[in-house]
Amino acid sequence: MSEYIEIEFEASDDGKRLIVYTNLRLAEGDVEFYNSRESLEEGSPVAQALAMIDGITRLRIEDSGLIITREPDVEWHIIVEDVSIALKDLSLIHI
Repeated sequence: MSEYIEIEFEASDDGKRLIVYTNLRLAEGDVEFYNSRESLEEGSPVAQALAMIDGITRLRIEDSGLIITREPDVEWHIIVEDVSIALKDLSLIHI
């Protein structure tokens, strides 16, 4: 595992999703799909950490990446900041 977490963000062409790339393995095995806050709260450690972020409506976790869908009235810069903090905190204790 890398000593430092690297996180890159890319908006989808339609602006409805955010693609997150990291240098850490976020999912073991199968792709994880979450379609509600409740499912995030009951999911993997990564999903649970991101469940605390307001505005996330859907999440896909695969290998070292995420695809996030947001509520339309929540700005991406808020989600980007919160996701960065959550992944950095999680990398210190879980990943």
